[in-house]
Amino acid sequence: MHRSKQLPAPTERLRLRLWKPSDKLAFQAMNADRHVMEYFPAPLSAAESDAFAEGIGKHQEHHGFTFWAVELRSTSTFIGFAGLAVPRRDLPFSPCIEIGWRLAHDYWGQGYATEAARAALAFGFGELALEEIVAFTATTNERSQRVMQRLGMQHRVDEDFYHPTLPAAHPLARHVLYRLTRDAWKGEVAKD
Repeated sequence: MHRSKQLPAPTERLRLRLWKPSDKLAFQAMNADRHVMEYFPAPLSAAESDAFAEGIGKHQEHHGFTFWAVELRSTSTFIGFAGLAVPRRDLPFSPCIEIGWRLAHDYWGQGYATEAARAALAFGFGELALEEIVAFTATTNERSQRVMQRLGMQHRVDEDFYHPTLPAAHPLARHVLYRLTRDAWKGEVAKD
C-alpha cells in the first residue's frame, strides 16, 4: 500500500491537515445536520461521529492518507473533511481508492469542496503516484456529482451500482461511479 508522512499542499484558502481533538464538537454538529447528511441513510449520533473520526485517524496511520480535516487558512476554522480512502466495503469496482468530502452547511456554495478535492487529487496522483481515483455517491446527489465533474472525473454509467450496505429498494441505494486516471488529471491540471 502507498504510505506517506506528507500532507496535501495548502490551497489558496484551505489547509488539509490531521485531525485535532478540538474538531470533535464541530464534526458532531456537521454529522447531525440533516442538510449535510441528506444523501446518507441517517444523521450520525455524537458517538457515531466520534467513531467515524477515530476510523479516519486509524486509516491515516495504516495507509498514510485519509479524509483529512479541512480548515480555512485565514481563521483556522474547521469546516469539514476531504481526502482519499480505501473503501471499508467491497464494491463492484474494488480494489480502489476513493476521493470524498463533507463540509458543514455554512460553507457550501463557495467552491471549498472542489478546492479541497483538487488538493487531495494532487496528493494522490503526485505524492502517492496513484494510477486512478474513483468517486461515488447516490444518483440523486447532484451537488457532489457537479464537484466530480469540475474535477474532470468521468461518469461510468455502465458501472453504476447498488450500495452493498443498503437494501436495493432504499431511495439512496443506487449509486453513480466516477473515475479519474492520473493521465486525465495531468490534462486537467494543464488546462488550469
